[in-house]
Amino acid sequence: MQLEDIQHRKTRVRRPQSNGIDERLQRTLLDERFRVEGRRTWVEAIDEMQKPLDDYLATYNAKCPHQGRGLNGQTPSRQASTAPKNRPKQG
Repeated sequence: MQLEDIQHRKTRVRRPQSNGIDERLQRTLLDERFRVEGRRTWVEAIDEMQKPLDDYLATYNAKCPHQGRGLNGQTPSRQASTAPKNRPKQG
């Protein structure tokens, strides 16, 4: 985050009013992936969950249309590829 000059801000834990988008993503991950996968596969270490998480997020962002935050039924990957780049000029 320092390389991109992004400021890290914190919100109160489990407060959807201030952090609703992230809270909803965490709930979706639990409901659609980890509660289901946890019934089938026992993991001994958190590292064992990384590959399934990466695979799920790739599908979630590239193939699942989203309705919120201006996506209007597009996938996040599609929206990101067509949106103008908001990067500061290097100089």
